[in-house]
Amino acid sequence: MQEFAVIQTGGKQYRVSVGDVVKIEKIIGDYKVGDQIIFNKVLLVDNGTDTTIGTPYISEAKVLATLAAIGRDPKIDVIKYKQKSRYFKKNGHRQPHFKVKIEALK
Repeated sequence: MQEFAVIQTGGKQYRVSVGDVVKIEKIIGDYKVGDQIIFNKVLLVDNGTDTTIGTPYISEAKVLATLAAIGRDPKIDVIKYKQKSRYFKKNGHRQPHFKVKIEALK
């Protein structure tokens, strides 16, 4: 069994291993493809023999990743409508995301 960790970013939790490509919420800041990203909110680390669980985070653990792609999700239409009152509003939204490749668990 290979080593894995559970990290928290963008209000969500992800189970990651070395070599995984994970689609996460956009991180605030100025990033471009190829940049190194460090996730220090590590909740759990398992190396096959023993498991370390944080309270809530593991202070010395971090996950290193490389930004592989920056993109946006398909468009979602948000429609508000009330019948018989001539009320109709339509808005579109495209959620930005990052695709990161996990390089190392430390």
